Amino acid sequence: MADISNRKLIVEVCNAKNLMPKDGQGTASTYAIVDFDGQRRRTKTIFRDLNPRWDEKLEFSVLDAESLAAKTLELNLYNDKKTTGKRSTFLGKVKINGTSFSTSETTDLVYYPLEKRSVFSQIKGEIGLKVWLEEDKIPQPPEEQKSSEAAPPPPPAAAEEKQPEKEENRANEEKKEVEKSGEENKPPEDSKTEEPPAPAVVQAEEEKAVVARKCPTLGSSESEPRYHGGGGGGDRRRRSAYDLVDRMSFLFVRVVKFKQSKPEPNSLAHAKLVIGTHSIKTKSKAENKEWDQVFAFEKEGLNSASLEVSVWIDKKKGATDDNSTESSNMGNVTFDLTEVPKRVPPDSPLAPQWYTLDGKDSQGNDVMLAVWIGTQADEAFQEAWQSDSGGFIPETRAKVYLSPKLWYLRLTVIQTQDLQLGSGATEPKFKNPELYVRAQLGAQLFKTSRAMVDSSSFSSNPTWNEDLIFVAAEPFEPFLVVTVEDVTNGRALGHAKIHVASVDRRTDDTSEVRSRWFNLVGDENKPYGGRIHVRVCLEGGYHVLDEAAHVTSDMRATAKQLAKAPIGLLEVGIRGATNLLPVKTKDGTRGTTDAYVVAKYGPKWVRTRTILDRFNPQWNEQYAWDVYDPCTVLTIGVFNNVRYKHDEAGKQEKDARIGKLRVKLSTLDVNRVYTDSYSLTVLLPGGAKKMGEIEIALRFTCSSWLSLIQAYASPMLPRMHYVCPLGLAQQDILRHAAMRIVTARLARSEPALGHEVVQFMLDSDTHVWSMRRSKSNWFRIVSCLSKAAAFAKWLDEIRGWVHPPITVMVHVLLAAIVFFPHLVLSTMFMYAFLIIGLRFRHRQRVSLHMDSRLSYIDAVGSDELDEEFDGFPSTRSPDQVRIRYDRLRALAGRAQMLLGDVAAQGERLEALFNWKDPRATGIFVVVCLLASLVFYVVPFKAFVLGSGFYYLRHPRFRDDMPPVTINFFRRLPSSSHQIL
Repeated sequence: MADISNRKLIVEVCNAKNLMPKDGQGTASTYAIVDFDGQRRRTKTIFRDLNPRWDEKLEFSVLDAESLAAKTLELNLYNDKKTTGKRSTFLGKVKINGTSFSTSETTDLVYYPLEKRSVFSQIKGEIGLKVWLEEDKIPQPPEEQKSSEAAPPPPPAAAEEKQPEKEENRANEEKKEVEKSGEENKPPEDSKTEEPPAPAVVQAEEEKAVVARKCPTLGSSESEPRYHGGGGGGDRRRRSAYDLVDRMSFLFVRVVKFKQSKPEPNSLAHAKLVIGTHSIKTKSKAENKEWDQVFAFEKEGLNSASLEVSVWIDKKKGATDDNSTESSNMGNVTFDLTEVPKRVPPDSPLAPQWYTLDGKDSQGNDVMLAVWIGTQADEAFQEAWQSDSGGFIPETRAKVYLSPKLWYLRLTVIQTQDLQLGSGATEPKFKNPELYVRAQLGAQLFKTSRAMVDSSSFSSNPTWNEDLIFVAAEPFEPFLVVTVEDVTNGRALGHAKIHVASVDRRTDDTSEVRSRWFNLVGDENKPYGGRIHVRVCLEGGYHVLDEAAHVTSDMRATAKQLAKAPIGLLEVGIRGATNLLPVKTKDGTRGTTDAYVVAKYGPKWVRTRTILDRFNPQWNEQYAWDVYDPCTVLTIGVFNNVRYKHDEAGKQEKDARIGKLRVKLSTLDVNRVYTDSYSLTVLLPGGAKKMGEIEIALRFTCSSWLSLIQAYASPMLPRMHYVCPLGLAQQDILRHAAMRIVTARLARSEPALGHEVVQFMLDSDTHVWSMRRSKSNWFRIVSCLSKAAAFAKWLDEIRGWVHPPITVMVHVLLAAIVFFPHLVLSTMFMYAFLIIGLRFRHRQRVSLHMDSRLSYIDAVGSDELDEEFDGFPSTRSPDQVRIRYDRLRALAGRAQMLLGDVAAQGERLEALFNWKDPRATGIFVVVCLLASLVFYVVPFKAFVLGSGFYYLRHPRFRDDMPPVTINFFRRLPSSSHQIL
């Protein structure tokens, strides 16, 4: 009898320490799975213990001793799903190289720290193992030695065939569970060891069959590198639609339809997708079992290395009258995420394929689907179910909105005829009734002035010739209602309806608009109330202002005939935000933020998808706008989404403000990419609060430098604004009417863009009184005048001979100007060219964040901020309103004194020429006569040079008292003494 030596690897799993709790109750029910050379073993489960002890020995066959050093032993710890009712969760792993295996059973116990599967894993603790090699000699009869030499070698898992069939079945089941379990976002690079083959030869054959049904590997699953737009000198053909943002990898699953071998009538079918802890169902379909739905899973958020797609049939329970159903599994198909192909546009869409379902009742059942890894640039992304934005919730998806096309509607009320001022003897007649015309378009209502009618005359034809201007939005309101009302009698004499869609349109002031007569419809007693003569037209030559003047993003005329070609392209990459503060509470336990971004330029509004429950959301969305004027403003706002949660009571909450940025396009360099993080600051009743930071990428490209330069010489508004200008008060009224129309139209979109969002972006509250804004504007004026004050201070230092060498140089410069006056202008412009040109290198970079110092936030009181947030009319207590009114009176008193002083200076100058003070005017006349004689004799150059030297004389030759001219001017009379 001869002996055959068979090597074994013995792994003794002793215990673990300080594991991460994973069952939601502060503990973990742990078991270990050990893989080596295609063989898998499992320990028992230790329930609810963060320091479990197994003391189990696991045996593995060493098939090839020569390649033992190149092999790896891997141990994975999991929390048992039976205790949580969910899938098994990952607790950590250990990898041991074959070169570190001991050859003695007396090896020491070694504690290995548990490793993470990815950087996003939450793993801690260590596990104690003993690993050694031993040889087992198997005796063999002599008569079998010859046959064994000719026979093929025994199967690798011969020792494992001694184990019961239950062990093999249990290993298979555990293997499938582990493939679906884990919490990690993406598998490691050596993912082949993450899913080893089964220990037995039969299991290996089955696994080959499963792999054969999967998609072939067409590319790596690694995420795309970051792309940054280059300068203007780069090749534009290399730019893509997402070159200003990072490419985000998504796993796309398109489930098309299901084919059943034995169709069941009156049954519904739905597909279920499971990736680790992610689970989503398709819609239930009855006819043809077709879904054609696309699902997009963020690759960084995945916590498993496999995708399982299963099909379920929903059947009604028995013959009951209720709608209860029961679901039966028709089979499933599994995909290894490391073998999923990658697709990047402009590649054609991946064609779906038929896959045979695995399961006991899955014979002949197929499902058609396609699985690929793409980016947010994929055309299927916008309409797909998105894992980071809550799925198919309409209020969380990215959308593009367009403001309605706005027109000015001009109604010219000329006159009325045949008005029925009295109905007979029963109605009192007034001697001179007053009439006015009221016109209403939607919610806008305007009135003419009052016209007095002489009732003694036979004709009642009052004339107004007044213009009433409305804001009309396409599609137009059906009718413009014109009503003639009698103020004295307190009743309407009649009304007429004008169909807005049939109104004439014009683009300039030269186009003639025909006037029209309309019959006035009275009440039931008087169906005919007269007629009215009006002229109505839609003004297409104006630009309807719907934004505050300082944040205007579009200045084009309404009419298409006046449209101009764009001069450039504005591209905005909304990358992400960091360190956002919690805005609301989730489940009443912790703070959370569901952030989205709104950007507005011209009539185009863009809204990113809402990233749910993240303080560092990553949108990586890119948008583009055509630019028609470089002196326009891009507005970007960040909000917290609460509209996607529908309240059962029907009460709709408002989206909270997180912050806002503005970009003046004229401050951007052409063909340059600006990528930076900017702070988000929001003003609250308690003061300013920094809510986080947002990362934005900007690029303004210009198609023609000549058009860009010409834009600076052209008027900002269309021609009609200068030929037929609108008053400032009228412009303000029409602007707010346009804001209300835009807000109402966007709120009617699906999903709606909330009115609080639109008003915040349009700055609709700039006309409301604010002590903070008043102080800010005042100090802005002071800052501008500080330059003149600095020049006056410098000139006073020159006069005071503080720096004698500089004063001497000024004397020389004055002499040069006097003797060479033709060089004055050229020298001035050359000096400006050199100074301003040298400042280009030290120019201020573009700043997008709101300036808290310029906004005067830090130096304003809490009561002043509360006053700014108070509505109109005020909702505060009478005492608080009285205090604020007194403060406003004190401020207005100082402004009143300042205005009086300015008016007094002008009145003194006027009094000098009107002989209000005969002696002062007489003195001035005599001085003028003497000055004319002196200047007739003295050359002008000598006068300028002498006056300059006299002004710059040394302080020892100067008196401390004010000069004679100032004393004389201050003594002139003003009208201040005549005011009551």
